[in-house]
Amino acid sequence: MTLSFQAQIDKILDGGEISREEASALAASASVEDLSRAAEQVTRRRLSRHFDMCSIINAKSGACPENCKWCAQSAHNKTGVKVYEFVGVEPCVEMALANEANGVSRFSIVTSGRKPDAALLESICEAVREIRRRSGIKVCASLGLLDEPALAKLFEAGVTRYHCNLETSPSHFSDLCSTHSIDDKVRTLETARRVGMEICSGGIIGMGETMEQRIEMAFALKALGVASIRINILCPIPGTPLEHTPPLSDDEIVATISLFRLILPTAHLRFAGGRDRLSPDGVKRALRAGINAAIVGDLLTTIGSRVAEDKQLVREAGYTL
Repeated sequence: MTLSFQAQIDKILDGGEISREEASALAASASVEDLSRAAEQVTRRRLSRHFDMCSIINAKSGACPENCKWCAQSAHNKTGVKVYEFVGVEPCVEMALANEANGVSRFSIVTSGRKPDAALLESICEAVREIRRRSGIKVCASLGLLDEPALAKLFEAGVTRYHCNLETSPSHFSDLCSTHSIDDKVRTLETARRVGMEICSGGIIGMGETMEQRIEMAFALKALGVASIRINILCPIPGTPLEHTPPLSDDEIVATISLFRLILPTAHLRFAGGRDRLSPDGVKRALRAGINAAIVGDLLTTIGSRVAEDKQLVREAGYTL
């Protein structure tokens, strides 16, 4: 017997979970207003009111050999993105210290490319060790498809969380990238956890996928036990194959976030790139519907948001920092 809408929400509020079939039924039948109200209830019941902030440094940019259709940094896409090698240890340390001074609790070193070579990996480990020596900020990394020895080396240096986005659903990924697979990403995340790290993952919505495929991605993340889930909204970048992709409406974005919250009632749903695609009211609705974390400051190849502005929005939504 199919449970009523309220019965399904009550089940989540009481500590239970919904199935993929139930989530799909909610997406097909419930209004965005009903979904967002239910997601807000779940957020308030199942999670603390503390808002989690992290930041990143784009420590090596462009010239990536992978052919991801959404990405400004792919060498296959003619986007005019800045191309540079590793910025060095001290710039990583300085940015980590600046973010710690602004109340940010996590800092991630991000590099373009399939994976760093041995020399770059050692330089990143040196930067991690120096950040740990000079600050208390937690260090994360997002360096591509690493194997166990490389991930173990990062963990030993002091990286506590590894990030690798699934990007989209398993059924849609091959339409967007052919130089690696979603299985490669899953393998990287599972290996990072095996060496002792927490894992962070997520995806980009608005790349031509259906709502059902977004639900598929949410359940793939759930199966991996990802506790920090990045939600990006596509910024169609000139020179990429997705440059003419129609933007999602505020309603569709809020409905997607609401469904993610109902499917993943205890995860950090972390606003990442593209949130400026939402109207100011849309951002507030998204915060109420389940966004309880964010990457703040500058992002990778698109403009981020100022930390002070993010803090103000978060407080207005009823969160603490």
